Amino acid sequence: MIMDFQVVVLAGGTSKKLVPLVSEEVPKALLPVANRPVLSYVLELLERSNLKDLIVVVEGVDAARRVGGWISGAYVDRLHVEVAAVPEDVGTAGALRAIAHHLTANDILVVSGDLVCDVFPGAVAAAHRRYDAAVTTMLCSLPVSGPLESGSSSGKDKMKKPGCCNIIGLDPTKQFLLYTATGPEIERDIRVQKSILRAVGQMEIRADLMDAHLYAFKRAVLQEVLERKDTFQSLQQDVLPYLVRSQLRSEVLLNGAPHSEENGHDKVVPRDNQVMLSLLVAKTTTPSFHELHDMAPDGSGAVRRTHKCCVYIASQDKYCARLNSIQAFSDINRDVIGDASRLLGYSFSAQNNIIHPSAKLGSKTTVGQNCMLGEGSQLGDKCSVKRSVIGRHCRIGSNVKVVNSVVMNHVTIADGCSIQGSVICSNAQLQERAVLKDCQVGAGFVVTSGSEYKGEFLAKKER
Repeated sequence: MIMDFQVVVLAGGTSKKLVPLVSEEVPKALLPVANRPVLSYVLELLERSNLKDLIVVVEGVDAARRVGGWISGAYVDRLHVEVAAVPEDVGTAGALRAIAHHLTANDILVVSGDLVCDVFPGAVAAAHRRYDAAVTTMLCSLPVSGPLESGSSSGKDKMKKPGCCNIIGLDPTKQFLLYTATGPEIERDIRVQKSILRAVGQMEIRADLMDAHLYAFKRAVLQEVLERKDTFQSLQQDVLPYLVRSQLRSEVLLNGAPHSEENGHDKVVPRDNQVMLSLLVAKTTTPSFHELHDMAPDGSGAVRRTHKCCVYIASQDKYCARLNSIQAFSDINRDVIGDASRLLGYSFSAQNNIIHPSAKLGSKTTVGQNCMLGEGSQLGDKCSVKRSVIGRHCRIGSNVKVVNSVVMNHVTIADGCSIQGSVICSNAQLQERAVLKDCQVGAGFVVTSGSEYKGEFLAKKER
């Protein structure tokens, strides 16, 4: 069944929220998670689901060229991928609008390229087909965020533990989405369509679930909304809330039949809650308040068109996180070499770490559990690495401490440095006795000898 879905991966571009980690040379899709591009986690999840014909959408021509080049080398003879470049900053809805002419299947699976999870998309596709939904969204438990033992990360807002990211309203069966708010909207009062509350009777409000940015859409619905609502930029903040709000007064095409708009000429038939409840109990094979809303109280026929907005809630033992902030970058790297190491597919050593055979360790140097040391990297004497990822071909001197940090490729760290809760991008240099706590060091930046920074973004100035 899932083979009938056309798959679109929205891989982003050079997100401003991830500066200085991203750059022209390293777009968001290629940011490393445990020394692999984050996009590889979605591609391999799709491959394991036997979804091998994909459209990967990248913002910016240069970023698309780099992502396409990496995919061609890494997945030759494994996946058939069409990389489509769209203008920068068009948003997720804008990106789909730009490639709408490529969408031909009846159902479309849209996946964010920054998603790291072990929930197979076939479960979402099955729920989508089971309820004949206009849209089905995957919800998962909020990931744990923030440093474990690196102390406070109060330096910059981007390093703070994020608050609630979604307010979700569900029907009693937890199958249908009644309300969704994200971003600035969660600070406002919750406003729900009266017709939805009348039809469903009660709504469960959840603040412990995250919209995973994995959606199944009916193509006709998606294309019509994108065309008619040409100011919509975001799937999460524009398209999904619109479909949820209008599900009992649908304005979209379903199965080729136009739905009437609710206006002054439409007759609204009053509902009888007892009749609705008895119908709900009787219709156990399709327990949807939408069908009940369609019917007059005597069951004589449809009085208004509806469409269904469904959810698939991943079980709590599944891992699901999005690399959409600097803090999330650190969290996901920590998780994938820790509690979520099953996503890697690598074998850990008896010390519960991964040290590449070509890596070299000096005398009395220790690499603790939940660490990864990449190909060709070298550590001097008396170094200590804890809960950290070190990339490929790094040169690290003696008496260096690295804790709860990510060090990318080709980084040079001189003697006596201390790095805690930080991200060091490729080709950066730390000179002797530099001390960093909760910092992000951009690609190629030089941290001078003896300097100390806390909660800083250190990057080359743009020319």
